[in-house]
Amino acid sequence: MARTGELPMPIDAHSFLPLRPVDFLILLSLVEEDQHGYGLVKQIAERTDGVVELAPGNLYRVIKRLVADGLIAPSARRVVPELEDERRHYYSITALGLRVAALEGHRLQALLATRPARALLRTAGAT
Repeated sequence: MARTGELPMPIDAHSFLPLRPVDFLILLSLVEEDQHGYGLVKQIAERTDGVVELAPGNLYRVIKRLVADGLIAPSARRVVPELEDERRHYYSITALGLRVAALEGHRLQALLATRPARALLRTAGAT
């Protein structure tokens, strides 16, 4: 804990790695625009061809944790304000969240570039 007058220790983005898959999917969904919970659920289902379908209880537990970690934040912005339901809670990715998501993307990219992963992908593509 920082003493009075001291700056807090900077958060090391690497300390969040590896990300849980659902965390990474939520961060990816927020890179392009702020989203509300239902929008996140729809976008994640589309991006994963329906493999990942988040239940509301699970989604909001994850959102609460990502907010507490400083990776996302509540947002007052609305994509089309006049068409939006004011009860919807929007979220945006933070600078730390962007950094963590980028690091996770690079980590996964490096993993997939290994010889065993390439062989596995070739085998899976042949079936």
